[in-house]
Formats: sequence, structure tokens, C-alpha cells
Amino acid sequence: MMTFFTILLVLIGANALFMVFSLSGINNGGKKSQANESTSPKVYPLNNLSSKLKKAV
Repeated sequence: MMTFFTILLVLIGANALFMVFSLSGINNGGKKSQANESTSPKVYPLNNLSSKLKKAV
């Protein structure tokens, strides 16, 4: 029983440590520049596959 609680506390401590590191990285990486927002991404048309499906049915 003691072994179970020891392993559990070690895993909870490691999880808390990883959470602190991941949340500290959000403050630095979440900012975007204004130049990237002005450009719009390219939109490609999807292939029309409904005709092949209708032929199969």
C-alpha cells in the first residue's frame, strides 16, 4: 500500500512539474505579429467524389 502511494505521489509531482513548464511556454509563444494576420491562406477546391459514390450505389 505504501508503494502505491509513493508511486502515485511521484507521478502527481511529475505531472505538476510538466504543467508548470507547459503553462510558462504559453505566455511566450501565444503572440502573433500583425503581418501574418493580414495575409489570407489559399483555399483549394475539394475533388467532387459524389459521382463515384452514386455510381457504386
